Amino acid sequence: MESRRRSSRSYAALDLGTNNCRLLIAEPAHFGFRVVDAFSRIVRLGEGLGLGNRLSDGAIHRTLDALRVCREKMAAKDVRRARLVATEACRLAENGPAFIERVREELDLDLEIVDRKTEAYLAVTGCASLVDPKAQSVIVFDIGGGSTEIAWLDGRAPHAFADPCKRIRAWDSLPVGVVTLAERHGGIDVTPKIFEGMVEEVSELLMDFALVAAPAGRAHNFHLLGTSGTVTTVGGIHLGLARYDRRRVDGMWMRNGEISTVMDRLLHSDFSQRAANPCIGKERADLVLAGCAILEAIRRAFPSERLRIADRGLREGILMNMMREDSVWRGGSPR
Repeated sequence: MESRRRSSRSYAALDLGTNNCRLLIAEPAHFGFRVVDAFSRIVRLGEGLGLGNRLSDGAIHRTLDALRVCREKMAAKDVRRARLVATEACRLAENGPAFIERVREELDLDLEIVDRKTEAYLAVTGCASLVDPKAQSVIVFDIGGGSTEIAWLDGRAPHAFADPCKRIRAWDSLPVGVVTLAERHGGIDVTPKIFEGMVEEVSELLMDFALVAAPAGRAHNFHLLGTSGTVTTVGGIHLGLARYDRRRVDGMWMRNGEISTVMDRLLHSDFSQRAANPCIGKERADLVLAGCAILEAIRRAFPSERLRIADRGLREGILMNMMREDSVWRGGSPR
């Protein structure tokens, strides 16, 4: 989607995941970029993919409606350059390519199904600015609806605008996310036994990466950096927010014991209590414990006293890459 008016400075990044459709429109700024519009809607495109291999008609219609809103927002901001990516749901579904073609025909939007490595690298790019500059090693993870990306960043950044992907020593994409895990194990009534079963499933999938990245945890100032609805929810609950507030959650630190306290509280809440929590809501109350199980498996594989929470990720990574390619920060300031 190229511009009609080259004077526009707006860039757009769209992330169509298994659970969410999210758009970010931004303009270059002195340090990174300035967001000028955003949109997020739970569409559950991957509903049923934990048990089958097709996108359902209902999921497709919900997603088309959300993408229509995104198209209107991009047109209103006269977006100069955009990248629109689809992830695990479209990778897995046998009718994924047909859905992409339908989006092109009906909405004139070019969705690109990215591979797992690209997804992992974009997530790292989007949240790497939150890495402790004193940390010699960091495990970065993104818990999605249908997959979980995880990477080991080794060494310190040479400067603020350096490409963080050059520090990736190892990465993996686990074929499990909050939607697929909840569909297999159940997300409404989750007992400690069911929860432990989810943790064990993820731990097995994580084993190969954990062996390769084992040295990370022994590095100076090692910490975890998580980006996803799961970790931001845990952060919001810990802060006791009456309403989720990105400004307070993005970039916050949590201690190991604080995370355990929140997760234990969620595990001993019933579905209605989870749904009533303003940081969860009805639409995600059946998914939050599956996300916590993935988080718990990562914490067990890489014990750390601290976790930094990012309410940023793939979309921000896309924006950073496009602006870097266009040399918008040449000379230290936006062109």
